[in-house]
Amino acid sequence: MRPLSIAASLAMVLVASAVTAQNAATPPASDPAATPAAAAPAAPAAAPATPSGDATRGKGLTYTCRGCHGVEGYKNAYPSYHVPKLGGQSEVYLRNALLEYRGAKRKHPTMQAQAESFSEQDIADIAAYLSSIK
Repeated sequence: MRPLSIAASLAMVLVASAVTAQNAATPPASDPAATPAAAAPAAPAAAPATPSGDATRGKGLTYTCRGCHGVEGYKNAYPSYHVPKLGGQSEVYLRNALLEYRGAKRKHPTMQAQAESFSEQDIADIAAYLSSIK
């Protein structure tokens, strides 16, 4: 029964991520009459800033995380790994850990699968929320 609930949770995360990505990729409609005839040359792009996190949104994104990280003394099967409690961890640490799982620099099949489904903004929001709880 547990594998089914994990698979369902993962599917929900993937669908939510796809919807979020689709909404972010849809450009707003613009009025062609409002566009100036001669556009000024574009300024050189600055290095992308780390997005600031929204803890309220992050709380919603962490519902699958609580399945392992919210259970006191839980150990999972890869092999017998103690799952750390994340509440109150440093926001920078949490962000870096998720980015390392997403980039396969940290090895854990479940965490890599979870992190691969998150955007930069998702990771910032999750880190903001988890660092705010005790």
